[in-house]
Parts: sequence; C-alpha cells; structure tokens
Amino acid sequence: MYLQSVHAINFLTQYNNEIMPFNSNDPLTDVTTRFHRILLTGAGGNLGKVLRARLGKYADIVRISDVATLEPAHAQEEAVQCDLADAAAVRALVEGVDAIVHLGGVSVERPFEEILPANIQGTFNIYEAARRHGVRRVVFASSNHVIGYYRQGDVIDADVPLRPDGYYAVSKAFGEQLSRFYFDRYGIETVCLRIGFSFPEAVDRRTLVTWLGYDDLEQLIRRAIFVPNVGHSIVYGASANRDHWWDNRRASCLGFSPVESSEQFRAKVESTPPLPADDLAGWYQGGAFVKIGPFEE
Repeated sequence: MYLQSVHAINFLTQYNNEIMPFNSNDPLTDVTTRFHRILLTGAGGNLGKVLRARLGKYADIVRISDVATLEPAHAQEEAVQCDLADAAAVRALVEGVDAIVHLGGVSVERPFEEILPANIQGTFNIYEAARRHGVRRVVFASSNHVIGYYRQGDVIDADVPLRPDGYYAVSKAFGEQLSRFYFDRYGIETVCLRIGFSFPEAVDRRTLVTWLGYDDLEQLIRRAIFVPNVGHSIVYGASANRDHWWDNRRASCLGFSPVESSEQFRAKVESTPPLPADDLAGWYQGGAFVKIGPFEE
C-alpha cells in the first residue's frame, strides 16, 4: 500500500485542502522561472506547435514528444516519438524532467475506442511515470468541453458539477479527477487548464466568448509551471474578452491577467448570420461538440 507523501500531508495540513488566495503581489515575484528540463507532450498538435516555439525561454532543454513523427529537434530540444498508451515508453519519456506540460492525446470528438488509449490510459501513464520519477508539477490540458452542456450565457466557476459534451470531454474529466488523486495521495501538484478556443482568430459568436490568444496561453502555461504551492487547481483558459461565461477567480492564485481580447474579430464574426434558433450548437457552451455522434458502425 502506498502512503501519502510527507509533502502532500504538510501541504494539506497547511492549506486545509484548498488553494489559499495570494496577496496582490505577483506570485512569481522572486521565483526563478526556469527549469533544466520540461517535457511537452502532444508537441505535434496545434497548441503543441505553439508552445514548442515558446517554452525554450523557461528551460535549458525542452523534451518534445508526440505519437506522430516530429520535425527534427532544434537547439535546446530533445525529440522523442512516444505512444502515450505504452507505459514503459512513457516511463522512459518522463525520466529526468522537472515538470510536464501534458497536451498529448486525441483533441477532437471521436469514438470512445479511439479516445481511450491516449487520453485515458495515456494520462494515467503520465501521472504514474511522474510518481515513479519524482516529478512534482504537471500542467494538464483539460478543456472547456468538460462543462459543455451548460447553457451559453450561464456564468459558472470551476466548482460546478461537470457536464461533459462527448467522449473527448469525458476523457478530460477523467484527467482532472486523476490529477486530484495524484495530488491527494502523492503530492504531485497539477494545474488543470480548461482551455477555451485557442486558435489565431475567433470564428463565430461562441468563440468570441471562449477565445484564448497565444500570448495569454503562454502566460497561463508559464504561471501554471512555476507559481509555488498551487496544490490541485482548476482554471479556465480565456483571454480578456468582452463577454464571459466563466468565473475565473481561481486563476488569481496564479496571478494570471490576460492581455488579449477577441474584440478585434467581432466585426467580422457579426457580419455573418447567427445560427438558427433551433441549432443546439448555439444553445450550449460546448458548441458543435454536443451534436457529434453517436458513432455507430
């Protein structure tokens, strides 16, 4: 039987299993924001490519990984092709890293059989490898789709019951709960980022609300890696957009202050017709994901 680590017991005793608010000062003041080696999984995906180009500022070496073949490693990089469902390969992947930014997995709605290996088994393998190798900080890329069945216009915080809008979202809900367990049992700290729509532009009325610019994404990742004593935190990833559906006060523990806004895309988006009133993609925060499936042969 595994026992709770002394680290976890001390943290939970001090903070009573809650994230205490920081003062008005930046929690990264006097904190060295550089590690020797950071692991980035899913480096071949959309956001993985964005972060691959930016994480070198925060580590001597960025170990990049994906199941797909990656472009050759650049300076400061180690490139490792890895199937997250392969536990032995993941243990080797995690060895020697100081922190993990876990983006790897299927990032769209697919049949459960396609989601299971990378998103569920793979996330377990990442956390088990982190435990075995003594990695103390993970940034887990969750998704706004874990609350996708809340109505658009409802303002919710990170404590509401989960309402996933598909199998992909269920896998992200699993990751949030698994990371909670690995903190409570082993003291591995995680910031779960419920990432909104992080692409170059907002493309419709929903994404005007959920858009996360790449500079804000980088700020959020940096803070999730380095801010001390985050315990197990869940925050939403959105820029300083005019409208919002997410009460993101939890992000204040990171000192996250977004500087980008989707307002620059509003005129273009609003020049297009809105969705029909009976289109479920216009009802729910998950948008079109609520309409995908079932996947029947």
